[in-house]
Amino acid sequence: MPLAGLNFTLRPASALASPFRVLVAFVLLSIPVTTLLYRTTSRLLALHASSTPQSRKATGKMATKKKIAIMTSGGDSPGMNGVVRACVRMAIHLGCDAYCIYEGYEGLVRGGDLIRKMEWQDVRGWLSEGGTLIGTARCMAFYERSGRLAAARNLVAQGIDAVIICGGDGSLTGADRFRAEWPSLLKELEENGEFTAAQLEPYRHLNIVGLVGSIDNDLSGTDATIGCYSALARICQCIDLIEATAYSHSRAFVVEVMGRHCGWLALMAGVATGADFIFIPERPRPDNWREEMCSVVEHHRKLGKRKTIVILAEGAIDRQGNRISPEMVKDLLADPKGLGLDTRITTLGHVQRGGTAVAYDRMLATLQGVEAVKAVLEATPDTPTWVITINENKIVRKPLMEAVQATKKVAQAIKRQDWDEAMALRDTEFSEQYKSFLMTTAVQINHEMLLPERERMRIGFINVGAPAGGMNAAVRAGVAYCLSRGHEPVAIYNGFAGFARHHGDAPLGAVRPFDWLEVDGWASKGGSEIGTNRELPSESGMEHIANLIETYKFDALFLVGGFEAFHAVCQLRKARDQYPSLCIPMTLLPATISNNVPGTEYSLGSDTCLNELVEYCDKIKQSASATRRRVFVVETQGGRSGYVATLGGLSVGASAVYTPEEGVTLDMLAADVRHLKEVFARDKGQSRAGRLILINERASKVYNARLIAEILREEAHGRFESREGIPGHMQQGGVPSPMDRCRAVRLAIRCIQHLEQYGRGVPNRVKNDPMSATVIGIKGASVVFSPVQKVEEEETDWPNRRPKSAFWVGMKDIVNILSARPKFVPQEPLLTGRKAKDVKRGIEDYD
Repeated sequence: MPLAGLNFTLRPASALASPFRVLVAFVLLSIPVTTLLYRTTSRLLALHASSTPQSRKATGKMATKKKIAIMTSGGDSPGMNGVVRACVRMAIHLGCDAYCIYEGYEGLVRGGDLIRKMEWQDVRGWLSEGGTLIGTARCMAFYERSGRLAAARNLVAQGIDAVIICGGDGSLTGADRFRAEWPSLLKELEENGEFTAAQLEPYRHLNIVGLVGSIDNDLSGTDATIGCYSALARICQCIDLIEATAYSHSRAFVVEVMGRHCGWLALMAGVATGADFIFIPERPRPDNWREEMCSVVEHHRKLGKRKTIVILAEGAIDRQGNRISPEMVKDLLADPKGLGLDTRITTLGHVQRGGTAVAYDRMLATLQGVEAVKAVLEATPDTPTWVITINENKIVRKPLMEAVQATKKVAQAIKRQDWDEAMALRDTEFSEQYKSFLMTTAVQINHEMLLPERERMRIGFINVGAPAGGMNAAVRAGVAYCLSRGHEPVAIYNGFAGFARHHGDAPLGAVRPFDWLEVDGWASKGGSEIGTNRELPSESGMEHIANLIETYKFDALFLVGGFEAFHAVCQLRKARDQYPSLCIPMTLLPATISNNVPGTEYSLGSDTCLNELVEYCDKIKQSASATRRRVFVVETQGGRSGYVATLGGLSVGASAVYTPEEGVTLDMLAADVRHLKEVFARDKGQSRAGRLILINERASKVYNARLIAEILREEAHGRFESREGIPGHMQQGGVPSPMDRCRAVRLAIRCIQHLEQYGRGVPNRVKNDPMSATVIGIKGASVVFSPVQKVEEEETDWPNRRPKSAFWVGMKDIVNILSARPKFVPQEPLLTGRKAKDVKRGIEDYD
């Protein structure tokens, strides 16, 4: 029966059997609560909250732990170790036993000590390691049924009935075939007398989940495979270095990159570096590719370019299916009767596979690894073999064989020279980026793209807010598209502050048309070449800005920037009633390291920032590991958005992350100090014992990185040391990441195409159309334009200058789970007479 005044029903005796419930009942009947009992109850609450239903079930006497094996196969790729770490720790967190199968399918067939049980600490520090630490090897034996029978025998002997495989399409195809044969393999083991029916009964169904680890990014149905952006980063770094030599000597370079039958690496490298020409297997150039390439290179040279970069995928072919080699391209460029360029060949080779994973691949590996464990536990005999993919910004489960069959269709389409189908079978971004490359490299060459004179526009380009990686790439792409269509792109230097203070052709604050030769070299430049400023139109003088827009006869505005740019568009839109000259279409491409612009889940510059932060943290974590008992507290940028801190924590394996969304309290710090003491007390002297804590610069008005480091040092009592690290503005990065460059090109062209829809629009039509003032963004699995009016009214947390909801908030839980950080339960102030409603709330939270 309910207790008087409380909506709390007494449980049967069996439900109150735990010490926790006995203590709660005692507390409820003994108000006021004493200090000792209150603190004991709080500790038990925290202990209960830190466990999960799965882990509590697994520790029961009658419960049998599920055993999950993790394996890497095929070619190695950066990020595979992140997958293994995430799978092992998530499996243990959910009450399962985790195993690693060493040496890929070879280890699965041979068994023995190649199938090893993994503990939590066994994968410490794996995020920053390249390749795969559990090995990969080709196994011809697995192609035979006898080999697959041996693999089944080894799994059953270990009690394993779930396998997570990270590899390429060949490895995943083999896994699906293995699962399909599983019942017949068990039957054969029983008939051979190796196991009884009773012994085999718990393992009648084999659950397999695949993750795609490949630098080629050649699986259909996913935007990115684990490791592809790390390989792309190596390629772009090398080409950026080559460009310096090419410019110095006015040379041409032919760069061959990996990819087998997939041209993703060559295409994205071409987009990111502003290459002159590319060759990919999915879209061979017309029969006159020699003439086309020479025409493009000659046009660029006439414009004044001193360097020529041609990127060649290793699987490049012509329209007849004949291979195009680097030597063929070099001979053509160097032919004295033709261009006569001093030409060199650079084959990057396995350098592309090497090194540690970039931030995106670490994040992707971790999130997909966590999802894979969940998929294994939720699988039934009727569910298909899943492959974990990503579309735009959303982790998705898809039937493995559908993705594999679509991938094989690409090779088949290439073989029968059906180029349109080959392109269509790749993801949407692939086709879009190919078109973007053609638009940005063939400026003023393809006259078929030119619009009629009456449809051409004068478009103002302006950067607003702090500098961010990808701003220049976006401007370059937008200018290239405008010139190809016949529009007039005009630079507004130094933001609205420069616009308002414009005087003639003064260098500062100048408003002038772009020079393409100058802009063409901006693809790999960081910062903002046209300058940027945080000043808003209202601060510059709205009437003055409106008059200037009328004076310069702008037909549209293209803004690139952060929250200030978003705020600026909001102000300009609202001022349309008063100033008719503002009734022109305007669109915003978000660019800020804070990733806090409403209307999108991704802003240009945020990936560059994370890469810089990860590189910084890897270095100081190495220092922390060398001393073995040191904690670094790293302060991240991000304004009042915890995106950088959270995703950075996910990418470096931070022990704790403090964000403005959650704040920092003394109880929270005390709980983390206790946790770190326990961690170092259990340390057995491993070389990777260093720890990192990430705190956003505005997580607290009181607790900053230095103060937290001092608190940790004081409370550690010699158990460990602590230091602070403040990377500061280096997080804005130097050279933008390939992802920021590629997405800048794709999204900038979309923005100009959106503005084109209005042409030289009628003011009233523009004013009354919500889509005439928009922000482009990635939301879930789509790229969308959102009306600024709707975003500012429904999606914006104005006091904190960030979106009301953020997709990444839940990732902080994953950071805590994979670092074994206990779940923090806020404690209420100790009172001698706790109110009944407080007790009620605590009981309801517990239940």
